[in-house]
Amino acid sequence: MRLLLFGGSFNPVHIGHLIMAQEVKAQFGYDLVLFIPSLRPPHKAFVEDPGAEHRLEMLRRAVDGDAGMGIEDCEIRRGGTSYTIDTVRDIATRYPIEGKPGLIVGDDLIPGFATWKGPEVIASETDIVCAHRTSPDRLELKFPHRYADNPLIAVSSSLIRARAHAERSFRHFLPRSVYDYIRLEGLYGVR
Repeated sequence: MRLLLFGGSFNPVHIGHLIMAQEVKAQFGYDLVLFIPSLRPPHKAFVEDPGAEHRLEMLRRAVDGDAGMGIEDCEIRRGGTSYTIDTVRDIATRYPIEGKPGLIVGDDLIPGFATWKGPEVIASETDIVCAHRTSPDRLELKFPHRYADNPLIAVSSSLIRARAHAERSFRHFLPRSVYDYIRLEGLYGVR
């Protein structure tokens, strides 16, 4: 199985995440995208985290019924700070992977990639696929990688949270099932 890893906070998961995953999967011939929600990312402060279980449930609802997308909760189960290299090694022992797993790296993360734990090891144990998230340009990454030809989707989790707090519409930025869950649970200040 050709496996593609997509980690992040997914706070909340939105259409930009799903479209990026689908585009990379299709362009590079992967069989399955694994969304991997982090428990505690090392380079990013969690803002308004509703909790790992809520983020995990939103992901479940977002990918439900799509055989090409799955969820791996190893970072949540492992506890502590979520490091990509630990996740890559864990998944390699538990999944029947053909070749190296792919790893989606959004272009917003490229400038700081060299500061990640074991970037050289990550680059040797995965096929890094850079994806456009904030820029239509191909940013420089000093590790072996490929670039996806994916559309820029001008939506972010922080935008959704801000719109929710301001009582502005955010319904079409995410799957209906995720929107319904946010409303049901009163997440992000929704009343």
